[in-house]
Amino acid sequence: MDSLKAVHARTRRAYNLAAEKYREMFHNEMAEKAYDRALLDAFALRFAPGAILCDAGCGPSAQIGRYLSDKGMNVVGIDIADRCVEMAEASNPGLRFRREDLAKMSFDREALDGLVSYYSIIHTPKAFMGRVFREFHRVLKPGGSLLVAVKAGADEGYFDEIVGISAQIYFSFYCEKEIAGYFEQAGFVVDFLERRNPYDFEIKNKRIFAVGKKTSRSKRSSS
Repeated sequence: MDSLKAVHARTRRAYNLAAEKYREMFHNEMAEKAYDRALLDAFALRFAPGAILCDAGCGPSAQIGRYLSDKGMNVVGIDIADRCVEMAEASNPGLRFRREDLAKMSFDREALDGLVSYYSIIHTPKAFMGRVFREFHRVLKPGGSLLVAVKAGADEGYFDEIVGISAQIYFSFYCEKEIAGYFEQAGFVVDFLERRNPYDFEIKNKRIFAVGKKTSRSKRSSS
């Protein structure tokens, strides 16, 4: 298997190529997804106004971060692709963005009140997922909350396109038990775990949403 660095280098290249098409397709998606709006509304209620949240894998539109910012959160968006960061900055004045790899973020330990990973861990092989969730745990304050959204399925591996753009990129699909396990191994207590059917306009995978709270030290592993 490729190293995590090599996998994420392909992710960066793919999203640099696909950023414009991705924004065209998804920049207004929140207006069409009542389930997701309700989920984010409930997530925002966990925090006091001005709480510091990270939109991890914000993409070129940062639509998730913008939605939470409109709820009174202090949001910083991160993305692995330079072009996505540039476009997110241009379309979201007042929000902060920077290029980061979610598996090794530059935030200080316990710097964040909350973190949202909306379809961003889907480009990381499952063999490295423990590392990613330990990093989420590291940057969150005690009692901080994590929201993760993924696509349901059992497969993982390289695909040769993303949103119709030719580029090699890794995809991982998950079941609820896997996601709950990642949370628990990293030191989170899962308090919400649900699957929904795709909307008619979405890629035809069911979606899994999980929310957990940081309550303990993560359990170390080699991944």
